[in-house]
Amino acid sequence: MVDRPRCAWARTDPLLRDYHDAEWGVPQRDARRLWETLMLEGFQAGLSWITILRKRDAFRAAFAGFDPALVARFDAADIARLMANPGIVRARAKIEATIRGAQIFCEMADRDERFDAFCWSFTAGRVLTGDGRTVSSPLSERISRELKRRGFKFVGPTIVYAWMQAVGIVNDHAADCFCRDRMPIHDIED
Repeated sequence: MVDRPRCAWARTDPLLRDYHDAEWGVPQRDARRLWETLMLEGFQAGLSWITILRKRDAFRAAFAGFDPALVARFDAADIARLMANPGIVRARAKIEATIRGAQIFCEMADRDERFDAFCWSFTAGRVLTGDGRTVSSPLSERISRELKRRGFKFVGPTIVYAWMQAVGIVNDHAADCFCRDRMPIHDIED
């Protein structure tokens, strides 16, 4: 429904509106989706989210459905293929960071460390409530440091905060947005 009160950023473009209404801020518990969104937020650095959203299907096709086990095995030929793909953002550093991010995801799994549990461990599995205006926080700084320590790239505090909003770790819908109070709050499952 177009006339419902929404976050200001989701009022002008139908694709943004649909993304806002169905996905943004909904607590995501699937490890692969959490990782995919983190990687896409990294690709968004320096660009607008609508650019990434419009290219998301092409990204999914190019990166093997964001299956970390497959992406972790990408090689120089895959990098060349991705650099030639006009459907995605062709930034070598971001492509290489995504491949390395997949390898880190798999290394964590090899140590029986679930990426979803890692992501939600910073809030003990609970959704935090934000003010709808923040672009970084002490928590996003802490998560950013931990991701960087593990070897992830394009995970600065601002990118991490945007990811936290997108995957529902923080509910940052505007106070008058119809989504602000509809999002469920669940504890993480072991």
